[in-house]
Amino acid sequence: MRVLGLAKYGTRAASTRQRLLQYAPHLARHGVELEIRPLLDDDYVARLARGEPQRRGDVARGYARRLADLFAARRFDVLWVQYEAFPYLPGIAERALGLTGTPIVYDIDDAIFHMYDQHRVPLVRRVLGNKLAPLLRQASACLCGNAYLQAYVGQYCSNSLIVPTVVDTDAYQPSWRISPDAPPRATPVVGWIGSPSTWGYVEPMLPVLLPVLARHGATLRVVGAGPRARGIAGIEAVEWAEDREISDIQAMDIGIMPLPDEPWARGKCGYKLIQYMACGLPVIASPVGVNAQIVSHGVDGFLATDTAGWAQALERLLTDPALRHDFGRHAHEVAEQRYSLRSQQDRVLSVLRAAAGKRPS
Repeated sequence: MRVLGLAKYGTRAASTRQRLLQYAPHLARHGVELEIRPLLDDDYVARLARGEPQRRGDVARGYARRLADLFAARRFDVLWVQYEAFPYLPGIAERALGLTGTPIVYDIDDAIFHMYDQHRVPLVRRVLGNKLAPLLRQASACLCGNAYLQAYVGQYCSNSLIVPTVVDTDAYQPSWRISPDAPPRATPVVGWIGSPSTWGYVEPMLPVLLPVLARHGATLRVVGAGPRARGIAGIEAVEWAEDREISDIQAMDIGIMPLPDEPWARGKCGYKLIQYMACGLPVIASPVGVNAQIVSHGVDGFLATDTAGWAQALERLLTDPALRHDFGRHAHEVAEQRYSLRSQQDRVLSVLRAAAGKRPS
């Protein structure tokens, strides 16, 4: 059985690695070969991370490659499409996938429909506002990262199910489990990991966070935020690197995920929360979208609804190492039970097999 994974980005992007690529070994053990072809390559993602402009020629070549993927589709048993095959193009391009006769499974872990129905340009809203509807109707199945996404997708694809973004908990381990005899850090580290685009959610919180951290001699370590996070007093800005991603999180004591209560943010899948919790960190998060389901307030972290709540949650965790450890232990258990690769890989395998069974003989 052969599956063609049409990813939006190369493997440098977390969405490609976590939603598609990390399932490849389990699929291979069960006779399923996964080949991933990105629309936009790792150089594109690297320029995003550095805040550099994109080269139009590279984007055009990406779309040309995706057109070639369309012609290759018949050689595969299933098309596993991340988001959509042709972003911002009229739906007729994507509907051509259905003409190949190869069953399609869509994977959606962001509210990409809001790129169209809430676009600032009225013409885009008018022409592409409901672009995804005919695409989802032709799908054999759709894997949705959370209930907010499923509520939209389920209007058009009856076979939609929630598959959270997960991590390999054999690799994501708490530092206190790896080195149980290590003394606690003298200076607590509050951490955040993400991308330059999501760093914009943290910036408005800095006037609240940094004074609390300063009072307790704590550091804010941010990973992957890009140029805007550099040079700010009280912030240690670290470039993201795949080989350091887990160890960078393990070097934190508290993980944070602020979000505004906006439509796009409601579609987020809480990936960074899951990373923190798998590494045994207590967390503080805005109760937006799936965050309120991932975090149990007062058990494995705090849900902070306003600036006063954020300040109070930070104070509690910074002044109570025992509470941090207790919350972190519960957080790790939740990650293993509900957000581990082990908990979802058979479900994904079943969906792909069922889709392949619908291919005309």
